[in-house]
Amino acid sequence: MADQTLSNSADKLILVVDDEKGIREFLEILMRREGFRVETAGDGAEALEKARSVSPDLILLDLMLPKSGGYEVVHELQQGDGTGDIPVLIITGRYMDRSTSDIIRQEPNVRDFIAKPIKIEALAARIHQLLKTRPPTQRPGR
Repeated sequence: MADQTLSNSADKLILVVDDEKGIREFLEILMRREGFRVETAGDGAEALEKARSVSPDLILLDLMLPKSGGYEVVHELQQGDGTGDIPVLIITGRYMDRSTSDIIRQEPNVRDFIAKPIKIEALAARIHQLLKTRPPTQRPGR
C-alpha cells in the first residue's frame, strides 16, 4: 500500500494543554495556521474534561500543570471511556534525564516528546505525520 491517502487537517481536532497562557495561545495559532481545529485547556482537570467532551484527534500536553500534572492526565486518559486511544504529544520545558523520558515514551498513548523551546516547523511536521494529514498549501506571510 504505497499510496497512502492523507486527510484534510480541517477534519482533525487538537487539544492544546498548557498552563502558560502565552504558550497555549502560540500553539493554538500555530495549529490553526496548519489548518487544524483547536480546543485549549489550562490545567489537568480541564484537559481531562475537554478530552471526554470533544474527543480530540491529538492532545498536545505540557507535563507541568496545576490540578493534575501531565503524567497524571496521560494515565487518566488511559483509564477513561473512549479516551485511551487519543494520541498524546508531550511538550515540556522541564529537563528530564533519558530514563525518565524513556519511561514516559513507553506509555501506550504517548506518541512523542518535544522539548521547549519549540521548533515550529518540526512540531508541525510531526503532527501532520501522526495524524496523517497534509499541510495547507497556502500560508500567509510566505
